[in-house]
Amino acid sequence: MLQFDARGLIPAVVQEADSGQVLMVAYMNEESLRRTRESGQAWFWSRSRAELWHKGATSGNTLDVVEIRRDCDDDTLLLKVKPAGPACHTGEWSCFYRLLDEENGREA
Repeated sequence: MLQFDARGLIPAVVQEADSGQVLMVAYMNEESLRRTRESGQAWFWSRSRAELWHKGATSGNTLDVVEIRRDCDDDTLLLKVKPAGPACHTGEWSCFYRLLDEENGREA
């Protein structure tokens, strides 16, 4: 049984199915998980907007879900996806394009 936090959320790591590259981390609630499973595309819960969020609904950069895995503690999900474009809202392929000690700019 999945372990949602006190706010009803569970972290979801999003990984490109073919390359294994981590694209983003988001949060899901029971409704976004249900919609993801029913539609085959990723839905999340936006903590900042406090609403359901269909990834790519505005940009067209949807995430087709290949499989969903859960970790050994049932408190984190892994979504393996086939992206229709960049996953990051900045236009970068992955949200993890910056090094920790890098202020602004790209990885060398």
